[in-house]
Amino acid sequence: MDVGLIGLPRSGKTTVFNLLTKSHVEVNQFGGSKAESRQALAPISDQRLTWLSDHYHPKKLTPATLSVVDVPGLSRSESGGPNRFLNDVRLVDALILVVRGFAADTGDPALPLQDIEEMELELMLSDLDLLEKRKERIRTGKKLTQEHQRELDLIDRLTQTLEANQRLTQVELTEDESRMIRGYQFLTLKPLVWLINLDEDQFMRRDYEEHTAIGDLALAKDVPVVPMAAQIEQEIEELSEADRDVFMRDLGIDDTGLSRVATAIYQKLGLISFLTAGEDEVRAWTITEGTSAKKAAGKIHSDIERGFIRAEIVAFQDLASAGSMVKAKELGTVRLEGKDYRMRDGDVVNFRFNV
Repeated sequence: MDVGLIGLPRSGKTTVFNLLTKSHVEVNQFGGSKAESRQALAPISDQRLTWLSDHYHPKKLTPATLSVVDVPGLSRSESGGPNRFLNDVRLVDALILVVRGFAADTGDPALPLQDIEEMELELMLSDLDLLEKRKERIRTGKKLTQEHQRELDLIDRLTQTLEANQRLTQVELTEDESRMIRGYQFLTLKPLVWLINLDEDQFMRRDYEEHTAIGDLALAKDVPVVPMAAQIEQEIEELSEADRDVFMRDLGIDDTGLSRVATAIYQKLGLISFLTAGEDEVRAWTITEGTSAKKAAGKIHSDIERGFIRAEIVAFQDLASAGSMVKAKELGTVRLEGKDYRMRDGDVVNFRFNV
């Protein structure tokens, strides 16, 4: 799954990128005019995988991952046109907007609500530009078909939505309308998470400037908000595992920043993870919620889907409570499911198949 990391300059976006992807990019690397976007994989920590790994001692541990595309800090050009770097995140599945909630080293106060509104405007301007160009291509074409006219009507409707300061995710589209604009890759149609980057004190207090106003706006736009102290979390990542656990408890951090961000994105995209475990590998597999057991088997290998017989499944919590697969079977929490069973988040699965 590809995720675009966007934000204004000095929002701490590079620190967030380093934290999510375990990279070591210089914070000021985007300072030059020739800066380009970068991409790296972010392994999603999962306590369920840790438990399974401790019990199975596999040769390989494979977590789910996000592919993070990080673009230079955005600001509207003097012409008022869309920022060129936004094209780099047109093809991602979701966007993470990093917002500065901490006071800058220069003494500039944090204005997170204003920054959110500026970035929302940037995304809307980019989509409006896309709509205007498509509208012009249709009108200057050789022939205006009924299909083109329907598309023009939809373009006008979408334009009105954006001009009313609404995201395109707030528009109800028919299946035919969704098909009509599938190739546009609108930025305001992508699931979005607002990541509020805080200092340690703000994170401990669970409070920051314009907290209530941002919450109200997020509710109106149906956008999840994830507070994070990226600098502190990055420093914690460099500690030993024992010290890391102590510091995380002191800060009241149950999950890593990446885990909280990934959870928000998974929920927006309707994604879940099922797990497989054995001596060779413990692994998390990402699928769409509602996926059948047979289709989920195909995520591992097409032969398993083709020769699917049954899925031996136990919910992770039941397995953890039992302490072992043998005990879970004794307790009757391991069950056999057919091809039409709808997978649930945290299912630990062994697929039976014959090819």
